[in-house]
Amino acid sequence: MTRYMTDIPLFPQARFGIGDVVRHRFLDFRGVVFDVDAEFSNSEDWYEAIPEKMRPSKDQPFYHLFAENEDSSYIAYVSQGNLLDDHDAGPVDHPEVGHYFAAWSGEKYALPANRRH
Repeated sequence: MTRYMTDIPLFPQARFGIGDVVRHRFLDFRGVVFDVDAEFSNSEDWYEAIPEKMRPSKDQPFYHLFAENEDSSYIAYVSQGNLLDDHDAGPVDHPEVGHYFAAWSGEKYALPANRRH
């Protein structure tokens, strides 16, 4: 059987990696990436709760963030299309960052040796 290029699923590459600092393109928050899903991997209820005009495509990387805004710290799940690099704004002040990452390099957070694979 011959395979054609159209038979191979194409997945976009993740633009950001673990430890990268990002900000939301439209909403007022920023965060540090602590996990990446190659494509949407959350509940349908979560997805449907996003207003249709703002709802991102599921076939792109999604990022788990230790997120913060002016008022609070929380965990966010954000599509790649809604994120921009924000390392120039400095480190993130989320309380979990110090428990998960070793140090801020000035560009990104490093994982401790026991969390690398």
